[in-house]
Amino acid sequence: MIRYFLILVLFLDSLQLFSQGMINGTGRVLASPDGNYRISFYQKRAQDGTRQMYYTVSFKGKEVLLESEMGVLIQNHLFESALGIPNDAFEHWGDNLELIGVDTLSVNKTWQPVYGERSQVKDQYHQLILKFRKGNEEAGTMSDAYDKRRYYFMNVELRAYNEGVAFRYYFPEAVNGLFLHIKGEQTKFTLPEGTLAYYEKWAQGPISLLPLKYWKDEAERPLTLKLPNGLTVALAEANMIDYARGKFALCDKKANTLQLSMYASADVITPYNTPWRVVMAGERPVDLINNNDIILNLNPENKIKDVSWIKPGKAIRSGLSQAEAKACVDFAAQHGLQYVHLDAGWYGAEMSVQSDATKVRAEKDIDFPSLTRYAADKGVGIFVYVNQRALYRQLDSILPLYKQWGIKGIKFGFVQIGSQQWSTWLHNAVKKCADYGLLVDIHDEYRPTGFSRTYPNLLTQEGVRGNEEMPDATHNATLPFTRFLAGAADYTICYYNNRIKTTHAHQLALAAVYYSPLQFLYWYDNPKMCNGEPEIEFFDKVKTVWDDTKALDGAIGEFVTIARRDGADWFVGSITNNEARTITIDFSFLSPGKKYEANIYSDDDYVATKTKVRVDKKIITSKTKFSTALKASGGLAIWLTPVKTN
Repeated sequence: MIRYFLILVLFLDSLQLFSQGMINGTGRVLASPDGNYRISFYQKRAQDGTRQMYYTVSFKGKEVLLESEMGVLIQNHLFESALGIPNDAFEHWGDNLELIGVDTLSVNKTWQPVYGERSQVKDQYHQLILKFRKGNEEAGTMSDAYDKRRYYFMNVELRAYNEGVAFRYYFPEAVNGLFLHIKGEQTKFTLPEGTLAYYEKWAQGPISLLPLKYWKDEAERPLTLKLPNGLTVALAEANMIDYARGKFALCDKKANTLQLSMYASADVITPYNTPWRVVMAGERPVDLINNNDIILNLNPENKIKDVSWIKPGKAIRSGLSQAEAKACVDFAAQHGLQYVHLDAGWYGAEMSVQSDATKVRAEKDIDFPSLTRYAADKGVGIFVYVNQRALYRQLDSILPLYKQWGIKGIKFGFVQIGSQQWSTWLHNAVKKCADYGLLVDIHDEYRPTGFSRTYPNLLTQEGVRGNEEMPDATHNATLPFTRFLAGAADYTICYYNNRIKTTHAHQLALAAVYYSPLQFLYWYDNPKMCNGEPEIEFFDKVKTVWDDTKALDGAIGEFVTIARRDGADWFVGSITNNEARTITIDFSFLSPGKKYEANIYSDDDYVATKTKVRVDKKIITSKTKFSTALKASGGLAIWLTPVKTN
C-alpha cells in the first residue's frame, strides 16, 4: 500500500511539473513517510539542446530550496584517449544524460547502535533511484576482448525521511573499464531571498550570522540557515569516506545560491557513490537537534563483529610524568571517570617527522605497561596522543605495540583533511585501529559525517571551537544547532581553569548539552584543583552515551535546554549566551505518575566556594514547569533520579 501511494504521488506531480517547462517524463516528486518533506526532481532542456538536472525541496508546504542544479563535473578525456574511446564532446558531463529507468523503495525499521544519543534509532524513508545513461552503444567499437564504446551510467538516488531529505550520485560498474575523474559537482542550493547563514570559515572557527552575500571564503558544514518563512534549515554531508570534502561557497551566477565546493578533485573506480547531500528543516531550531539521526542512517551499519571492548566514557588529561598520570588515575577512579589521557609531547616534538611514537621521550619517566596495569586495576583506561606525522609513518608499528602496552585508545593530532587521499587514509587508519582493539579520538579540523556508525571505535572528534580556544557563552549556545548536528564533538570541557569565559554551572551543564562518547571534563585542570566542591557530583554521575535525548527548548546563539536519559535517570543541561535570561523547563518528558528527586546545580555568588555553585534538591514530576534565572554566560545542570517507593 505504501509503495502504491508513493508511485501515485510521483506520477501526479510529474504531470503538474511538466507545465513548468521540464522535459517530458523526467519529473518526479518524492515525499517523506509523514508527507512533510517533498523533494522534486526534473530535467530541463537548454536552447542549445543540452539537458540540466534540477531539484526543489519543501517542508510542510513551505519552500526550503528553490529550483537548484544537480550534477557531477567529470573530465574523462585523458582516460578515454588512453583506452581508445572517443572523447565526450559536451561541455558539461551531464549535458546529455537520458533518463532510462526509475526504481522506488520504502524502508521502515529500527536499529540498535553500539552507543549513541538514543538506544534505538528509527530508520524510515522513501527512496527513488533515477537511472541515467550518457552516450550510446554506437559511439566506439566492441570486440570480444574489449569494449571501446563511449557510454556511461549514473543514478541519482533520492531519499526522504521524516527527519530530512538526502541525495547522492551513484555510478554503476563501467563495463568499458573507464575511471572517473570528478572535478567537482554542479550541486547547488538556491534559498529564498532574505536567508541568513551561520557562517563558519573553518571547523574550529568563530560563527557569524551573515546574509548570502559578500562571503570571502567557503562555509563549513553543516551549515545552519534562518529562512524568512520562519524555518530553520541545515545543509550537511553524510558518508564522506573516500571523496573530497565539500563546503559551501556563494554562487557567482545566481543570487541567494550556494555552490557545493569540493576541496579538490576525486579519482574513482566504479561502482562508486558520492557522499550524501543532506537537507534538514524545522519549525523550531531544536527540531534539527532532535532529528540528527539522519546522518547516521545515511551510513553503512557497524562492521566490527565483537564490540565488547568499545567502551565510551569520561576522561581527564594528565601531565607527562608517571606520578601525575597515577594521580589522575586515582582521581578518575574516585570520580567515576573511565580514561586518563597523556597528550602531546610524551614521545617527542609532535610536529617533527623525526619524533618516534614507539618510544617514550628520554627525559620522561613514563612506563606505559606499568601505568596501564595500575590503571586497569582501578577500572581506568589510558589514551595517548599521536600526531599524524608519526601516524602516517609508523601506524603499522605502533598499533601492535600499543596493544602490547595495554593502551586503550589514540587521539589523532593535526590530521590532514579535505582531499580524497587524506580522507581515505584517515578512515582506513580508524579501521586499522579497530583491528587492534584501539579506540580513536580525531582532533583538529576533521568533522564527522557518520563514520562512527560503521566503525564505532571512532568515539569522537574535535572539529569544533572548544575550550582550547576558550570561546564565549554565545558561541557555546550556537554549537548545538550547528556543529553538533554532524555528530559528537570533543569540546574539552574545563572546570577550574581561570581562563573560562563562562560560569562554572555553565561548564557543568555542557556535559549534558554536548554529546561526546569520550567526554573530557577537566581539560586544563588537575586533581589538586578539586577541593571537594559538592557540585562535582554532577560530573561524577553524568554519562557520555544515552538511552534517549530530547532537545526541549532553545534559540540559536541564545540558549538551549537538552535532557538525556540513562536508564531511569535523566540529566538536564541549560546554558545561556552572554546575556542573563529566565528560562522555563517543562518536565512533561518524565514518566507520568512518578516522582523524581532533582539535584539542581546553579550559579550563586553567595556560595562560599571558589566555583560559586549552589546545590539544591527538589521533587519533580511530569507536571512540573520549573522557571529559573540564569546569569549572563551562566547555566543550570540537573540530575533526576526516581524516588524509591516502599
